[in-house]
Amino acid sequence: MEFLTEYGMFLAKTLTFAVAIVFVIVAAVGSAAKTKKEQKGTISVRHLNKEIDEMLHEIKSVVEDEKTLKKAKKDIKKSKKLAQKEKNKDKKDSEKKRYYVFDFNGDPKASQVDSMREVITAVLSIIRPTQDEVILRLESPGGMVHAYGLAASQLARIRNLNIPLTICVDKVAASGGYMMACLGTKILAAPFAYIGSIGVLMQLPNFNRLLKEKNVDFEMITAGEYKRTLTIFGENTDKGREKVTEEIQETHDIFKSFVKENRPILEIDRVATGEVWLGKKALEQKLVDEIKTSDEYIVDACKEADVYLVAYEKKPKLADRISHAMESALDNSLLKWLHKSPRDL
Repeated sequence: MEFLTEYGMFLAKTLTFAVAIVFVIVAAVGSAAKTKKEQKGTISVRHLNKEIDEMLHEIKSVVEDEKTLKKAKKDIKKSKKLAQKEKNKDKKDSEKKRYYVFDFNGDPKASQVDSMREVITAVLSIIRPTQDEVILRLESPGGMVHAYGLAASQLARIRNLNIPLTICVDKVAASGGYMMACLGTKILAAPFAYIGSIGVLMQLPNFNRLLKEKNVDFEMITAGEYKRTLTIFGENTDKGREKVTEEIQETHDIFKSFVKENRPILEIDRVATGEVWLGKKALEQKLVDEIKTSDEYIVDACKEADVYLVAYEKKPKLADRISHAMESALDNSLLKWLHKSPRDL
């Protein structure tokens, strides 16, 4: 038993030493990375039609017999020849519609807005406004007003050029997420997607009483009557609360006007209550135009047009890769420990 205890202590010390070394390496690499110029990302494009065809071929190669497969190959070869003849004859293929798909997965800071603006810039440089369409797969519960205001402004670049913009919501587009969604010329939602939350929220804790109890003074010097209205550590006043309430209401009014301007069919006072609706109920409120998943819409689009998935990618820095690897290892270890049954311990 004593041996096991000593062995356990040895393992704990070894693990602590190893973690310390990794942290030193991450800190050193991170410090070096800061001195370098920020790495430029690249635009990646995937032809979804081709990927779907390859996936279909893989399934057929397993489930169908050899005779059927041979016939299918002949039919494909024949159709390709016919398509090539048509292309050479009147160049109709160059007029084929194109869909450009990109994703936005929102967090409270709308961190993906920088990548999205790069994608939009790239797409607008090649898109044919009278022929093509943009599809945004949007997922966001909302966040900071200014961050989502910028994200919505990026989508307005598409809207202002009268380019069809279809917004697909499979999970959630609420608050700032709906601020983005309302810019779509068409909004699609999955049956159980969360839609709405057209409201504004501000919340923060206040530790002033705790500081007083511990005889801790908090000093704050400001210039301007409303430079700081509500604080975390200072003593908040009714006047400060009234000012913040006024600002929140003003922001809500601007939010409502923005949504109404971009989606005039809405009864804005009826839906701008902060409530959230599931897909089918959102359709009844006219917050969305159709109940359909992004997968359905994209697969249907592939039948009639070329569909491209566009993304802006940055190669992660060494420090980020090490940090992510450590985080994943710790998460996996914790999950394994949590899922162990009593007899595994």
